[in-house]
Amino acid sequence: MNSTHQENVAAAQATRPPRSGARISVVIPTLNEAANLPHVFARLPFEELFEIILVDGHSTDDTIEIARELWPSARVLLQNGKGKGNALACGFAAARGDIIVMLDADGSTDPQEIPAYVDALFDGADFAKGSRFTEGGGSTDITPVRSLGNRFLNGAVNALFGTRYSDLCYGFNAFWADLLPTINVDCDGFEVETLINVRAAKAGLNVAEVPSIERERIHGVSKLHPIRDGLRVLRTILSERFAGHDVAQPASVPPYRELDSNGSVSSPLAELTIQVTNMPAAA
Repeated sequence: MNSTHQENVAAAQATRPPRSGARISVVIPTLNEAANLPHVFARLPFEELFEIILVDGHSTDDTIEIARELWPSARVLLQNGKGKGNALACGFAAARGDIIVMLDADGSTDPQEIPAYVDALFDGADFAKGSRFTEGGGSTDITPVRSLGNRFLNGAVNALFGTRYSDLCYGFNAFWADLLPTINVDCDGFEVETLINVRAAKAGLNVAEVPSIERERIHGVSKLHPIRDGLRVLRTILSERFAGHDVAQPASVPPYRELDSNGSVSSPLAELTIQVTNMPAAA
């Protein structure tokens, strides 16, 4: 990490609010998750949250309507791209909080764990990374194939970037919003968690692993394809390490639309460009 980038991160750290004044944004990507949202929303610690941002990938069920019924003040965005990475990028760009929490909509991650992630950030972490494989974590959902793939990819990241991660491909994470230019999400698919983890390592951020229990998806079928998405993750790892990719390139977030409580577009298509500070690729 070069000195300018290090200075920018240090300056951001110095201006972070106390816990009593911190605003927490929860970003939830959705695609046909109407049956699962009641279970997810029932466990959200609303008293601690500033906003809920649901980023929908053009669901064909009642996902948006159910979300409005459960929490009328939730912000609903329509992503104009495709994939989980794109949805998260849109949600991150729209977030107004000091802290951003990434949460899945299928019921596999427990919103009641959010305070533990926030605690880790206020204990000094820049990025709170959920782990199913650290002490106190676990999973009743991961298949042997996914577990083997995760272990291999996790080991590759640890070897190539000098990290000590125990779980690479897990979607429950939280970080300070001032680090958005550093992680600079510019991918579309399920490789998004890997991209964020790798760029946090390249930037020298203080990463804390938070034990998390993953449960089986409540309804529906996972959209993850282990082989295809595993290869995307591997390409991301190798690209970040060897292709000279630099987080200095601005990420242009594809336009998205925000809906009002009536389901109408409340803001026009807006394209956001996140300016980032130069950071050299890993040596």
